[in-house]
Amino acid sequence: MSKRDFYEVLGCQRQADEAALKSAYRKLAMQFHPDRNPGNADAESKFKEVNEAYDTLKDPQKRAAYDRFGHAAFENGGRNGYSGGFGPEFTSSMSDIFEDIFGDFMGGGGTRGRQGGASRLRGSDLRYNLEITLEESFLGQTVEIDVPTLVSCTTCEGSGAKPGTGTHTCRQCGGHGKVRAAQGFFTIERTCPVCQGRGEMMDEPCTDCGGQGRRQQSRKLSVDVPKGIEDGTRIRLANEGEAGIRGGPPGDLYIFVSIKPHELFHRDGADLYARVPIAMATAALGGEFEVPTLDGARAKVKVAPGTQPGQRVRLKSKGMPVLRSKDTGDLYVQLDIETPQNLSKRQRELLEEFARLTTEETNPTSDGFFDKLKRMFEA
Repeated sequence: MSKRDFYEVLGCQRQADEAALKSAYRKLAMQFHPDRNPGNADAESKFKEVNEAYDTLKDPQKRAAYDRFGHAAFENGGRNGYSGGFGPEFTSSMSDIFEDIFGDFMGGGGTRGRQGGASRLRGSDLRYNLEITLEESFLGQTVEIDVPTLVSCTTCEGSGAKPGTGTHTCRQCGGHGKVRAAQGFFTIERTCPVCQGRGEMMDEPCTDCGGQGRRQQSRKLSVDVPKGIEDGTRIRLANEGEAGIRGGPPGDLYIFVSIKPHELFHRDGADLYARVPIAMATAALGGEFEVPTLDGARAKVKVAPGTQPGQRVRLKSKGMPVLRSKDTGDLYVQLDIETPQNLSKRQRELLEEFARLTTEETNPTSDGFFDKLKRMFEA
């Protein structure tokens, strides 16, 4: 049976560049990999075919020979001395692909480092949810939090070994921290399951931490909450997460800040908004009133005569401080005009008299609107 064209195998055009060839190979290698198709002879055959095609086309000299002579360039030594199949080049051609496709499967997550033959695993990052009030966000403060976490064991000083004892080379991996296992027609290197990649074993584990080099404990930390911090802000405290395993570096602590709803103010960035009801007479005649501010003071709000529902009064620099800035937002007071209820007889008489005296000048908006409606119906 004749071999298929290598470009056809990879699904690429002959003018495809190196990046396109590599991308096509990755996709097909993942699709037909034996680990994903156990016992599937057809998939294994296609996997070999894909690897042979890429092994040839990834090499500029081999590709040039193939483009000129086709498969004949590699038969019986070929005119250029190339041999087909899987030679030593196969291992090197796969190394950059396997890290992307099977990196996690083979333990290549990047959190495991080797130092002096021992693996030092970084501790996990932690999350802490901190809820504060709008006033606390306005003023800024230092809060103390209690974080349950894993800390370095003081008995073994984080080594995981019982004090006074030593270590010995792992017999499973011979100190390499990796073992090889056959997977179909090739070999995959994996982290040693006995020593977990450390390459050595403790003679006796620490009795206080069970050989982990860390133990559970609550820690009290002081957190600086800056002025103007907003809801949803994330604060990172480096190296304040869980302690690493057997002396590994600690993780980080991430504090997610949420702000409780306020009974008067609504925040939008650095500006504050408040809705304040005022009497109808105050809206008509004008007046003033006071509103509290977050700095503990009170601010005067002047109501102009003839104020309409929904109008806003701006109080400059009475809003929130801008984070890491000297600027301050504004406070906007929205005036909601309250219609009188439960009128006394005298109040009703006065309002009826006022209604009789009302002209287009006193109610220009409503009179104009109803005049427009009247003209529409008469048309």
